[in-house]
Amino acid sequence: MPQQSNLLGCLWMVAGGLLFVAVTVLVRHLGSDMAAVQAAFIRYAIGVVLVLPMLWRMRWRGIRPGSFKLYFYRGILHGVAVMLWFFAMARIPLAEVTAIGFSTPVFTALGAILIFHEKVKIRRMLAILAGFVGTLVILRPGFQTIEAGSLAQLVAAFCFAGSFLFAKQMTRSQSSGDILVMLTIFCTLALLPGAIYYWREPTWIEVSWLALVAVFATAGHYAITRAIAYAPLTVTQPLSFLQLVWAIIIGYWLFDEIPDTWVITGAFMIVGAISYLTHREAMVARRDKIQAAASSPV
Repeated sequence: MPQQSNLLGCLWMVAGGLLFVAVTVLVRHLGSDMAAVQAAFIRYAIGVVLVLPMLWRMRWRGIRPGSFKLYFYRGILHGVAVMLWFFAMARIPLAEVTAIGFSTPVFTALGAILIFHEKVKIRRMLAILAGFVGTLVILRPGFQTIEAGSLAQLVAAFCFAGSFLFAKQMTRSQSSGDILVMLTIFCTLALLPGAIYYWREPTWIEVSWLALVAVFATAGHYAITRAIAYAPLTVTQPLSFLQLVWAIIIGYWLFDEIPDTWVITGAFMIVGAISYLTHREAMVARRDKIQAAASSPV
């Protein structure tokens, strides 16, 4: 397990967020002509090809037998999440997909506290909750009809949270590369039955776009796996809220999606929460260093 570093963890999380926004844009461009489960399967099947060199290196090290159960459960959870994510991205605006996805950090952070007993201070939890409130402002539940795409994305967020928790458990005994390889393989297997049922012959253009999705998504998974290996989930997950900023900008630029006042208000709430969280973590780290220096015998 790598040496803990909140800074490196945050940087890896930001990089992963940017990569996944790129994935969202590509899938939105593909549209809904292909079944979501088939598109997700092709993306992960291509991902298997991308990680083959890493799989070859793994065979020399071996994998702990007890890890296969975790890989299996994570593959199923992640497969369901990705299928629902593809379904949602083709049907609702980019900013809305991203906003609903922000319930993932809340589910993940709470799960980390309950399952891994990670210590969390009240200010950090309030910042996480403030970010979630910002997403509620954007969605305005009860004031507009919840579409199938929105519901699919909410369930996907819950499943992604479970996947992240499994990944956090694995980082204690497995390398980030091994975790990525096994996720790609088991997720592909989980999506295979649905892909066979809904299969239609894809065009080469569709395969090319999905190949690009696989490249960005594989890199994004690696970045996020590195992030949660370097720092606690309650530190890294709130930074994923920055994806909303990228989604609003790109949605307007590429798809002429103009966010309304509620979206802008919610976005400012989220950015404000992240800014406060980052500032607070820096203050705590600085204070700890000063106290450590003061207590040093030399």
